Amino acid sequence: MATEMESDVVIAGGGHVGLSLALALGAAMPSLTVTLVDAAPPEAATRDTRASAIAAAGRRMLMRLGVWDEMKPDAEAITEMVITDSRTGDAVRPVFLTFGGKVEDGQPFAHMVMNASMIGALRRGAEAAGARLVAPQTVRDFTVGASAVTVELGNGDRIRARLLVAADGVRSRLRALAGISTVGWSYGQSGIVVTVAHERPHHGRAIEHFLPGGPFAMLPLPDNRSSLVWTERTETADRLVKGDADVFQYELERRFGHQLGAIHPVGRPRAFPLGLTLARSFVKPRFALCGDAAHGIHPIAGQGLNLGYRDVAALAETIVEAERLGLDIGSLAVLERYQSWRRFDTVEMGATTDILNRLFSNDNPVLRFGRDVGLGLVDRLPALKKMFIGQAAGNGGDLPRLLRGEAI
Repeated sequence: MATEMESDVVIAGGGHVGLSLALALGAAMPSLTVTLVDAAPPEAATRDTRASAIAAAGRRMLMRLGVWDEMKPDAEAITEMVITDSRTGDAVRPVFLTFGGKVEDGQPFAHMVMNASMIGALRRGAEAAGARLVAPQTVRDFTVGASAVTVELGNGDRIRARLLVAADGVRSRLRALAGISTVGWSYGQSGIVVTVAHERPHHGRAIEHFLPGGPFAMLPLPDNRSSLVWTERTETADRLVKGDADVFQYELERRFGHQLGAIHPVGRPRAFPLGLTLARSFVKPRFALCGDAAHGIHPIAGQGLNLGYRDVAALAETIVEAERLGLDIGSLAVLERYQSWRRFDTVEMGATTDILNRLFSNDNPVLRFGRDVGLGLVDRLPALKKMFIGQAAGNGGDLPRLLRGEAI
């Protein structure tokens, strides 16, 4: 029999963004009732063998929320970033740009963290903070009224809330149900994601090879492993992940090289289509988009998850401050503060990754010469390199308190 529940906030989506928002709200204001609806069963996260890059600002937020220490054993600091530009078959790959891995507080500008560890810690943190997790379950539909939004679940249950947050991914159903359109396009590329084990230690060094098919990023993980984000044309990527394992190994070695000794994939590689997706609006009355539901960008700069964490920090601060002032947390006037806070940064990052991908994912000799000269100049200008490190660490712009490591 269908039931009806009450909640201040309903969050649809149990990934990094949805869970961290539930945790942030519960930690800052225990009086707020938060319900998180997750389509995946709780044990699904333990099967995720992927890893994600967390910038220094995101790490500060996770420390403030009390979950970083639990993730840390499965995290690897990025101590150096090396960028090359070459063709796949080149015997020598000249290094055009290197970044040291420290920021102002002496901490690494980023860590690689296993997704299973991150999701598990966030889930336990959200539950400890009082969030009610409903899983596996979906949001079928919702109806917005003057003072509340009624959320209908897949099993017929209903939740009456003051605010519904969609954190259900780049192909968000709730965004479509809300009538929010998007602007964007496909790149005709897919990102091959796989963990690779190797004989020799990487010493925390991340390497990004810009190749004609797209960037090939080797990102350090604990225990002599690296996470690969390997961009290829979609038809090539599909052929590689679905084809013969020996062919995949051969193509992997051509790109990875032998500087870390013998290598082999850990688990089955997967390919994900790449494109740019930007929502035309982040909010409507009693409705807000967060994370990939608001923006999907190319992984060339490794900033997808960090944009989501910026959304979380900004939305949590907006909601908590409005609640403390006695304002309606679901009103458009309140939610527009969140939108104005996040729109420019999101569009800027989307445009930046789009330009970088178009500039580097080709074999045009004129573009190759221009970008290599540009990378070389940046490498020789310490002030400019420092600015790029700050951006990679997530320290640019108007940072919400959580990203500064402060309580809301």
